[in-house]
Amino acid sequence: MATWAYLGFQDGASPLMEQLIFFHDHIMLILIMIITFVGYMMVSLIMNSYINRFMLENQTIELIWTALPAVILVFIALPSLRLLYLLDEVNSPTMTLKTIGHQWYWSYEYSDFLNVEFDSYMTPSNEMTSSSFRLLDVDNRTVVPMNTQIRVIITAADVIHSWTVPSLGVKADAIPGRLNQSSFLITRPGLFFGQCSEICGANHSFMPIVIESVSTDSFLNWISLSYSD
Repeated sequence: MATWAYLGFQDGASPLMEQLIFFHDHIMLILIMIITFVGYMMVSLIMNSYINRFMLENQTIELIWTALPAVILVFIALPSLRLLYLLDEVNSPTMTLKTIGHQWYWSYEYSDFLNVEFDSYMTPSNEMTSSSFRLLDVDNRTVVPMNTQIRVIITAADVIHSWTVPSLGVKADAIPGRLNQSSFLITRPGLFFGQCSEICGANHSFMPIVIESVSTDSFLNWISLSYSD
């Protein structure tokens, strides 16, 4: 999760988030090279007063500074398009999770199991323990198995919400009367925090998301306990 004054991305916990971070680093490298080159040229133009009469008009240099940006844009566009298609791809999901946004809490339904559904509210301040995270912890965590392709179907019951978990690279709008779809695969166990990312009313800041990634055996034990309850 993000900490105070942390400016980078959260550690990726899914292949898609790792790819997004790689793409960000790729573009930052290109930008640093461009800024360095342009800055050097500007400083050198300011600092010297030499004039080269042959450079007042030169077709070759104009061709270069027209073609080079086009080549750089291709190096940015191709990885970007590849990543866009990867983010929209749903690869034979093993499990489906339905998420419904309300004012101001989330409801979850495990469509592959009978009668496994619950509401997830933010933990009030007076019920928090010393290990709780203020404004981020919930009373019912969303438990999912790791190393499993999970499809998330997202909708809302009242106004537009947005189901967002940064460390998984997932951000999808929850729109009343419409189903949005996303998918992810968590590569390690842990707790992954998110929040609603669409302004949805007075308590928009108080509807967090907590994904708990566990082993397959632990997940099946949790499901069996849910049935017994």
